[in-house]
Amino acid sequence: MAEIYDFAKNLVHEHAQVIPISLFVAVLCICLVIGHLLEENRWLNESITAIFIGFLTGTIILVVSKGKSSHILTFNEELFFIYLLPPIIFNAGFQVKKKQFFQNFLTIMLFGVIGVFVSTIIITTGAWLLFPKLGIAGLNARDYLAVGTIFSSTDTVCTLQVLHQDETPLLYSLVFGEGVVNDATSVVLFNAVQKIDVNKLNGRIGLHVIGDFLYLFSTSTALGVAFGLVTAYSLKTLCFGRHSSVREISLTVLMAYLSYMVAELLELSGILTVFFCGILMSHYAWHNVTESSRITTRHVFAMMSFIAETFIFLNVGMDALDIEKWRLTKLSFGASMGIYSMTLLLILLGRAAFVFPLSAFSNYMNRRAAGRCSLSIKQQVIIWWAGLMRGAVSIALAFKQFTNSGVTLDPINAMLITNTIIVVLFSTVVFGFLTKPLINYLLPHDGTNPISRKESKDVGEDLNLPLLSFDETAATNINRAKDNLSMLMESPVYTIHFYWRRFDDAYMRPLFGGPVSNQSTC
Repeated sequence: MAEIYDFAKNLVHEHAQVIPISLFVAVLCICLVIGHLLEENRWLNESITAIFIGFLTGTIILVVSKGKSSHILTFNEELFFIYLLPPIIFNAGFQVKKKQFFQNFLTIMLFGVIGVFVSTIIITTGAWLLFPKLGIAGLNARDYLAVGTIFSSTDTVCTLQVLHQDETPLLYSLVFGEGVVNDATSVVLFNAVQKIDVNKLNGRIGLHVIGDFLYLFSTSTALGVAFGLVTAYSLKTLCFGRHSSVREISLTVLMAYLSYMVAELLELSGILTVFFCGILMSHYAWHNVTESSRITTRHVFAMMSFIAETFIFLNVGMDALDIEKWRLTKLSFGASMGIYSMTLLLILLGRAAFVFPLSAFSNYMNRRAAGRCSLSIKQQVIIWWAGLMRGAVSIALAFKQFTNSGVTLDPINAMLITNTIIVVLFSTVVFGFLTKPLINYLLPHDGTNPISRKESKDVGEDLNLPLLSFDETAATNINRAKDNLSMLMESPVYTIHFYWRRFDDAYMRPLFGGPVSNQSTC
């Protein structure tokens, strides 16, 4: 009898774990179906659809459980950072249009790195000055800095689903590139803030934070590049495709995930590492595998990223109905609305404070010798609007700062969590709905001209020519060096990209793989 009881108990316990997972998978399938039916509707993108379905599912669960819970699965920030975020970021790096990304690399880095610092400072200062007046007290300097970092992380999914890469390649590249770099910078800065000693705040602490950030940013990027090159060289020399394309795909997936985990183990930024690993794999390793493996890897990474994003936004929709957090919040309705409104206003101001000045600086740096083509004010408005939406990274960072495995018993922390959820929901749904009409109004469908680049023939020098040559006279080398320096001063961004292409074609592609003429294949 006791054995039967133990068997039944184990069966119930097993089903208690399987049932929620099965239900969540079923809801994911519903999201896929509804998303397919709404494919032609650019007003309701996949993020908004997943949030609405999550909200509806949370309502049903709340009714069935008689107000006890609105979740199928409990959101855990560790689950997000270890399992859900890596495929999203890697796929972004793997699928990025590298030519556009690196041609606009300076602008992307200005928006994605400097912009995060500017936005964080403005949001942190505003929260520090206004939160106490609205009833939120007891936060220390680290909490305020965390709030600034949390709300500086953008989510550009809605805008990217409206922008067309063929019609507006420049804007698409800038919005996409900034979104990924912004998320990575926000997480790196958030981790650097966690090391601050709040009892010894001074100018040296600020410099120490910047130093930590630069160290994490550079070492994480270098680690991602190293993993990408090692993978490319291994695939090129070992020729897995002669025997099994499965091994090619497996090695690519595992090395990508290993790069993320090694970075986290070394307390670096896994996001930056896996992003640049994806770029390097796409640039080199992708050319070293069979045609079937190329097709499969692209679809596998896209599928994993899509499921992870849908999973996250479903949880956001259900988390909006988390009764326990709302009960813990002791602020009045008016004070709560004041917090939400103030946070959105700070986000608007923080983004405007860097988009327009940095756009002017980018226009200056991207100037050309013949003519001038720059980011127009309409394009700058779209870039500003594209970064107003907040998403999964903001939610995950808020949970990491203000909860313990998704649970909090502190009213102020609960208020900050609900504030983050409301801001994410409002910005994604409302700003997302308004994205299409804004872009259609500012940019008619005749398309916009990207910042054109001079072709190689305008430079007057072939890509195969060396920078300096021992076979030529000193006078020729000096004149060539003067021309190179003049071109660098005249058009620095384009010049750096131009010479990188020459170095890449001459040395990197023959060693690590790529479409080089007369390249031997396995």
